[in-house]
This record gives sequence, structure tokens and C-alpha cells, in this order.
Amino acid sequence: MEDLLREYLPILVFLGLAIALGLVLILAAAVAAPRDPDPEKLSAYECGFNAFDDARMKFDVRFYLVSILFIIFDLEIAFLFPWAVAFGDLSDVAFWSMMAFLAVLTVGFAYEWKKGALEWE
Repeated sequence: MEDLLREYLPILVFLGLAIALGLVLILAAAVAAPRDPDPEKLSAYECGFNAFDDARMKFDVRFYLVSILFIIFDLEIAFLFPWAVAFGDLSDVAFWSMMAFLAVLTVGFAYEWKKGALEWE
């Protein structure tokens, strides 16, 4: 039993150091923090200037199209890398299922292109 507890000793030491370091940093921040912050720092901030319009205004549809485009390419990369690594061991069904997946992504990309998400004025 003593050998088992001795194996956990480094974990307990690291845990104790982490808790102590965390407490020291929290206390140091509380001691060194400014007590009277600048009113400019506490003011509303939006892209470097004060908000001058309603927060519920409509966005241009191109922002949504760009986000869809990002998701398309992100999904493509996330699924293509593992597929390419295991390509030699895959069956024909795996190959054609990836081709169907890429076809769906291509349709999404064509939609983005047709809607003009790649063209900014």
C-alpha cells in the first residue's frame, strides 16, 4: 500500500504547487490592480469607437455566406486528412462515400460562388 501511495506523491506535489501558484497569482493581481480605473476604459467599446447604431441592425448577407464558406472548407479539411492517411487500407465503399461528401461540398461551394460571397466591392 505504501508503494502505491509513493507513486502518487509527484502528482500531489504538482497539484499543491499548482494551487499555491494560482493563489499567489490571484493575490498578486488583487494587490497590484488599479483601484480607480479610467472612465474611458469602462466606456462602451466597439471596434475602436462608441456604438452609434442599434445592436439589432441587420447584417449584410455576405457575412453569413463567408461563414458558410469557412464551414465548407473546415469540414473538408477535417475529414480529408484522416481519410487520406488511411487511404491505402480503405475499401471502395469508403472511397465513394468520400466522393459523395466532396460532391456535397462542391455544391455548397458553387452556391457560395453564385451568390457572390467571393466578390467584395
